[in-house]
Amino acid sequence: MTASLILPSAAATQALAAKLAAHLFPGATLLLQGDLGSGKTTFVQGLAQGLGIPDVITSPTFNLIHEYQQGSLVLVHGDLYRLTPEEVLDLGLEEYWDRGTGVVVIEWPERLPCWPAEWLWLNFKFLPDQPQGRELHWQAQGMPHRRLAEAVLG
Repeated sequence: MTASLILPSAAATQALAAKLAAHLFPGATLLLQGDLGSGKTTFVQGLAQGLGIPDVITSPTFNLIHEYQQGSLVLVHGDLYRLTPEEVLDLGLEEYWDRGTGVVVIEWPERLPCWPAEWLWLNFKFLPDQPQGRELHWQAQGMPHRRLAEAVLG
């Protein structure tokens, strides 16, 4: 199942993510793809707000993984932008999604040498006629993630 929707602003991106957060479950894995500046970290900021995480959310480009414990679910936020698939293997990301205790969000999933068995993939694309707008394409793998997508994304 794939679909898309238009997000006219950063605020709309964050609002959608906060809405999605209300439906997240332990073990949810979100894979965020898109060019630099396309809204991936903005989406994670809204997700964190929806989970009740008080921290300022920034891209973990240099730290690679940030883990936030203070929300209704643990949020693990990874950024693979600077890594090769071989380097990604050394991170042990499988442990996070195999554990199934929190929500795992990975930016730049195309660098993953292998994806988890179930996921919600979100691809952010610039809209040429709307500088602040984005088109969000999504696809879900696995029944829990399909239900999540249907509940929030339509």
